[in-house]
Amino acid sequence: MARAAPPMAAPSVIRTVKSTPALAAQVLDGVVTPRYTVAPAASLAAPPPLPRQTPPHLGPMAVAALPLLVPLVTPKALTEVAAQSMGCQNGCNNPSATPNPSAAPNPSAAPNPSATPNPSQTESDTATSASQEPILGKPTTGPNNGPATTDGTCGVANGGTVCGPPVVAAPGPSPAPANPNPGTITILPGSAPNVQAGVPAMHAGLMQNGRVIFLDKVENYTQIKLPNGQFAYSAEYDPATNQVVGLPYKTNAFCSGGAFLADGRFVSIGGNAPLDFIDPTVGDGFDAIRYLSRSATDAGLNGQAWQEPGNKIASARWYASVQTMPDGTLFVASGSLNGLDPTVKENNNPTYEILDAQGVSNGKNIPMEILDKNQPYYMYPFIHLLNNGQLFVAVSKSAEIFDVAINAVVKELPDLPGDHRTYPNTGGSVLLPLSSANGYAPDVIICGGGAYQDITSPTDPSCGRMQPLAANPNWEMDSMPEGRGMVEGTLLPDGTVIWVNGANVGAQGFGVATAPTLEVLIYDPVQPLGQRWTHGPSSTIARLYHSVAVLLLDGTLMIAGSNPVEQPILTPVPNRVPSEDFVTEFRVEIYTPPYLSGTNANKRPTRLRLSSKSLKADGSTFTVQFTAPANNKAVKVALYHGGFVTHSLHMNHRMVFLDTTGYRAGATSQTLLVKMPPNRNVAQPGPYVVYVTVDGVPAIGQFVSVA
Repeated sequence: MARAAPPMAAPSVIRTVKSTPALAAQVLDGVVTPRYTVAPAASLAAPPPLPRQTPPHLGPMAVAALPLLVPLVTPKALTEVAAQSMGCQNGCNNPSATPNPSAAPNPSAAPNPSATPNPSQTESDTATSASQEPILGKPTTGPNNGPATTDGTCGVANGGTVCGPPVVAAPGPSPAPANPNPGTITILPGSAPNVQAGVPAMHAGLMQNGRVIFLDKVENYTQIKLPNGQFAYSAEYDPATNQVVGLPYKTNAFCSGGAFLADGRFVSIGGNAPLDFIDPTVGDGFDAIRYLSRSATDAGLNGQAWQEPGNKIASARWYASVQTMPDGTLFVASGSLNGLDPTVKENNNPTYEILDAQGVSNGKNIPMEILDKNQPYYMYPFIHLLNNGQLFVAVSKSAEIFDVAINAVVKELPDLPGDHRTYPNTGGSVLLPLSSANGYAPDVIICGGGAYQDITSPTDPSCGRMQPLAANPNWEMDSMPEGRGMVEGTLLPDGTVIWVNGANVGAQGFGVATAPTLEVLIYDPVQPLGQRWTHGPSSTIARLYHSVAVLLLDGTLMIAGSNPVEQPILTPVPNRVPSEDFVTEFRVEIYTPPYLSGTNANKRPTRLRLSSKSLKADGSTFTVQFTAPANNKAVKVALYHGGFVTHSLHMNHRMVFLDTTGYRAGATSQTLLVKMPPNRNVAQPGPYVVYVTVDGVPAIGQFVSVA
């Protein structure tokens, strides 16, 4: 939901009526008058639908900035529409439909990857957006009224300009051979009939108790109800039992950013406006901060609610990125002020602010040039902490090295060839494993992206890889087997990267992607260029907008989410604009990588013991004891941070291979002396997992705290 803009000048008093997500109104001299309507959303009955006249570039609650577009509606009619909106989980297309929380997805109603909008629809039909997302517009289907543009500001919302090709061409798709040991994908059974993830998995993180936190926006249906009778929008999932528990929160976490604090707390920053016609207990999240505590030793924290003491960030931020700094402070950058058209700069927040190590803002918004110049592609930037304490920042096609301490750009890096790489055409970015072998030199890869925000947008198969602190940094170009938007990369303890999720056509936003990319891709960064990609198995589940992937303690990858509609639906609804061809996905999958597949499953190191779980990034040492399989040949110890996962970004995700001594090839009883990274630039404070791999097969990881 978009925060209302300042009221328009008018001869009568104007105030907003909070009604439904598909009908906003004003009151002029006591008469309720709708300002505009949107396409029937999943939360509305539509018998019959009101005219679809919303400008395509504005969110559906941009109330005060719009002229009157439809005939009058009475307060009684407004009340009836609002009543119909409550709890509808599949669009409420039947006027008599009632909420049915126990309804199960129809397994025969599989999404159609080839589905496209009805070609008979008119431009006025397809121009409507009910997405509650920042909308940039789309290419015109009629005569072009302006020149081709290449920055994404194209289409009917931008003077009828044509969405042009990339300024700098990038490699097309490259075939990837099948991995000889591809791994397997398994759909987990759930904790009860029709209860899997519990909530749509928009955000996720692995907690110190080994469980995964899912965090979502306010919805009119999830699989869990809280004691207060409202649906849960956050859940705690236990991979050991597949049990899931609902967690309450106080403010709408829709499209927030996040990180782990130095003390181990999980923090969600920013969000969106309240939807009090759905849930009056959840307030405005635009400037909110939420904290969650879990422990590897204190089971009493399990299932506890998000804590929101009331402190705020310095300004509203929706789609902000968060990076933990070496001193434990949080660098929070970008975001929308109100959810409205990002091609209008007054709606945007191209600034950053700093939160202290306790997660409290200093109250200052500082302009950031790379965000400003890349509007409207400025949200959810890719950020990685470098080994000199500076930041690598990538926005759209631009990249730079930024020094927070002096608020200055240290170096402007070459533009990345190809299409846009950040919202609404986000690909994925990974800081590849760090080690002392090359002085912990950072090596960054960015894959995927797209051309513009529409269901017709092509996606980019190319990847750029760069060592930003090299003497002459340049992008080394490679490519995946197909174009992918919303593709996300996750490091594995053996040093490979698993890429999952996304779409081959379309963009981020509700109902603007199709052709899901189901194949697991395996990237080995140490192989020569042209030999790094292989493919694994294919999923049967579309993972589009609002999907996540999280590495678990056992070394498997949990995959969840996909909620590419405004409010949840359990059965595809064809021929809708925006598309409702793909359902809200509650099923959870586990990808078992090659290192645990086949006979490797019996080769895990066992009986892992650490001499300390309170560590420091100062070059100090600790010991690791374990039992290795017979005839072992090599060992690695990885310090792993999974980060805050959302929208194909893995904020703060990093892994460091630690130096070891004492390994004895072939011995089953092993004791290693392990050396920590030299400083907090390499491993900033917070919770990490120690993974020990023997011949590439990981032991069960153990959480540690890096102080």
